[in-house]
Amino acid sequence: MKDFKKYSLNIRGHLVDIDKPMVMGIINATPDSFFSGSRVMDEFAIAQRAKTMAQQGADILDIGACSTRPGSEPVTCDEEIKRLDVAVKSIREAIGNDVILSVDTFRSNVAQHCVECLGVDIINDISGGDLDSDMPSVVAKLQVPYIVMHMRGTPATMQQFTNYDEDVAAVVIEELAHKIDSLHQMGINDVIADPGFGFSKTVEQNYRLMECLDAFHSLDVPLLVGVSRKSMIQKALGCTADEALNGTTVLNTIAMMKGAHIVRVHDVKEAVEARTLVYFNRN
Repeated sequence: MKDFKKYSLNIRGHLVDIDKPMVMGIINATPDSFFSGSRVMDEFAIAQRAKTMAQQGADILDIGACSTRPGSEPVTCDEEIKRLDVAVKSIREAIGNDVILSVDTFRSNVAQHCVECLGVDIINDISGGDLDSDMPSVVAKLQVPYIVMHMRGTPATMQQFTNYDEDVAAVVIEELAHKIDSLHQMGINDVIADPGFGFSKTVEQNYRLMECLDAFHSLDVPLLVGVSRKSMIQKALGCTADEALNGTTVLNTIAMMKGAHIVRVHDVKEAVEARTLVYFNRN
């Protein structure tokens, strides 16, 4: 098992050490996310989901209000902000500041609103600034950690861009490295890399990324893995998203054994248990 490479994140002026994998719970304030079990729209349901995840040991909650499933079209910016206003305020009222909050958005004005008006701690951008060229400069100004994911095209078109001239892992690492270097030069100190499982990748390419996950540590930033209930599991096992929890736990376990710093999951309890077992005899 790979030695765990420790990092820290500056969360609103406080250093948070990543000395073992963090579990990021997914809260989708959307009616159309690919896994129906993750959808929560009203204030009570959002608050209850957040409370449950916090009690189960989530370190971070990642809130999305615009589905980015394959083939999806984005909601309007105003609708995304409206949903996030309800979700973030409900979560803060329910659990306070006990859990780090991340917002999953590719729009710079949404990111700015969430940090400045709602007190969100991290911005999680599936496009790494490709869908909104203002995002990097806005994040640099906000000085919050920035999750940069690898994707080509848009959620509606990304599966048309699965042709890679070389080994997919080598290409994704190279493209992320260029992006991370640029972000550092802009003054974004805390960058987190996400290989983008399921985004402009075939099933086989996704498993190649998992096989080569150790190599992503060459990026010298924390590594996030998000495979929860995705089609790479469904297609390999011949199951539905509802039936993909066991496969998710297996892949999260592999990712943690390969040194992943954050696992992004729909099912917090199972991920926390996997982490406990993987790190049971480690200091």
